[in-house]
Amino acid sequence: MPPESQRWTLLIDQARPGWQNMAIDCALLDLADQEGAAFLRLYRWDPYCFSFGRHEPASRRYSRADIEARGLDCVRRPTGGRAVWHARELTYAVAAPLASFGGLQAAYRRIHDMLAVSLGRISAGEFTLAAAARSIGPATAGTCFSAPVGGEVLLDGHKVVGSAQLRQGDAFLQHGSVLLELGRSIEFETAAEAIALTAPEFLATLEPEAELPSGVLERAGHHAERFKDPAWTWER
Repeated sequence: MPPESQRWTLLIDQARPGWQNMAIDCALLDLADQEGAAFLRLYRWDPYCFSFGRHEPASRRYSRADIEARGLDCVRRPTGGRAVWHARELTYAVAAPLASFGGLQAAYRRIHDMLAVSLGRISAGEFTLAAAARSIGPATAGTCFSAPVGGEVLLDGHKVVGSAQLRQGDAFLQHGSVLLELGRSIEFETAAEAIALTAPEFLATLEPEAELPSGVLERAGHHAERFKDPAWTWER
């Protein structure tokens, strides 16, 4: 279990554009690294948005012209992984000191355990974690949900949570997409409440905040231009 002394902040945030969501996650990571803070943020995207993994060759796999002609929003994540379409889903972000979990692999599994238990309380079916795959294939081989690579949350064998991590100093960011079509259509609010109620079993003391903590949006502003910049989004 994570140290009981670690205090967590729960943020159920409003829907925001992709560039701002990524900038806020980076701001929370800064606070985790610099001040030892720990956050669980649950949020949506407005408008709906494609996000590409940090090292994904997006410009070779997707047509920028077609995406822009359709008026679809795009952003590149600070974490790895493959493309995700953020629409009927809940996105979560955990930013915390690594010491809260003991390492990146331990964090990945514990967070996914938390999500599997949460979803199992609001949806029928068997939620499990994927076994390690023999090969994850090249970065161009499909979207995030096309196949599990190991450790993700599965519902009856199908991937329903995809996540990626970024380490910064002594802290890390893990964020990911939780599909809301889980045998039946689940609302964002229902899923967020289930995660919020389950999280204390895995994250020790959890304090909900109605708004982002003071200074987070200001810190996010330092990251915003990168995520707004098409050159960053389409550089690979």
